[in-house]
Amino acid sequence: MKCIRHLLAVVIGLMMGTEAYAADPPAGFSNAWMDVETSFAGSLSDMKIAGGTLIFVQDGAVMGQSLYGLADTETSRPVDANTIFHWGSITKTLTGIAIMQLRDRGKLTLDDALVKHLPELRDVHNPFGAMTDITIRQVMSHSAGFRGSSWPWGGSESWHPHEPKDWAQLVAMIPYTQILFEPGSRYSYSNPAIIFLGRIIEQISGDDFEVYMDKNVLRPLGMHQTYYDRSPYHLMGDRSNSYFMQEGIVTANGLEFDTGITAANGGLNAPMSDMVRYLGFLTGSPSTYDILDRSSLEEMWEPVIPISTGTDLTQIMGLSFFILKRGETTVFGHTGTQKGFHSFMYIEPDSRTAALFVVNTYELAPDSSPTRELSARIRDMLFDRIFPLFSQK
Repeated sequence: MKCIRHLLAVVIGLMMGTEAYAADPPAGFSNAWMDVETSFAGSLSDMKIAGGTLIFVQDGAVMGQSLYGLADTETSRPVDANTIFHWGSITKTLTGIAIMQLRDRGKLTLDDALVKHLPELRDVHNPFGAMTDITIRQVMSHSAGFRGSSWPWGGSESWHPHEPKDWAQLVAMIPYTQILFEPGSRYSYSNPAIIFLGRIIEQISGDDFEVYMDKNVLRPLGMHQTYYDRSPYHLMGDRSNSYFMQEGIVTANGLEFDTGITAANGGLNAPMSDMVRYLGFLTGSPSTYDILDRSSLEEMWEPVIPISTGTDLTQIMGLSFFILKRGETTVFGHTGTQKGFHSFMYIEPDSRTAALFVVNTYELAPDSSPTRELSARIRDMLFDRIFPLFSQK
């Protein structure tokens, strides 16, 4: 059974366009993965989620994979290895890597004041001190004190833009923006703060954010089917639709949408094959191109600010990555939720393992999110049943 399982991993790895060179899986993996896969597929079926994927990787090779359901219900197009999902806030980890690239090239320091690169931010109201006190490091650790949402108001009309379309719209809001707490004193997740990082990348490099990322991150990693916002023509047939579900009613969001100026915090679209390449880089797989010095990447995983401490799960913020501790397992990663997509990515560098989860249907509920509860259950099963097998190997 172990040899068959390893052969399957090799075949799947080749299908995904990755190099399958991992050793045989540890004892107990097949049964444990079957339990996780059964829970994943069963939950998606029970919740009437259109489609999704769950993958576990070691050394850049796919050890376990579950492809479920439909990428588009109208055309009955199934989810497959080429399906392009939207990854929402997982985008922020790539933006953080780009900032670290510029740091390592001497173009900025993490302790630079934001206003050094974005003088427009001097007009933010900061009741706790000067805007020159707020740094890039604080932004990367979500401790700068900015609000959570990109817009300070909502809009329900179909013609309202999903997000601010350009920098000028954010600049117009800056005099009406305030710092909400003492910078550096605590964690509070902020989407607009990450937009500021994207703008800094543009100011320093002279390229549009998406162009810089393609040149310096995506292409070097071989992520050739990955892009921001609207699909290039030749990839439109692989793009997953997405769905909102509320009180049993399912609404399709459409295959395309534009995150505008917010691309740096949530504009990423990619198939699982490209995301596996990204996981290979993060876990130190030998064949991946070194887009960032390993010590700089590991610096992003150092604790900066606590988030929550519980009996089951402790969460800490690093630099653009979350640090999660459950039992003897410590992983680094991020979640993503946008326009009906929900995802997570977690890596355990010591064992060079990683997990990736995505669904294309998000259930809306007044008090809680059943979709988030689902992802938390699958995450905990991976933490309890799968990751420890490889760390003990």
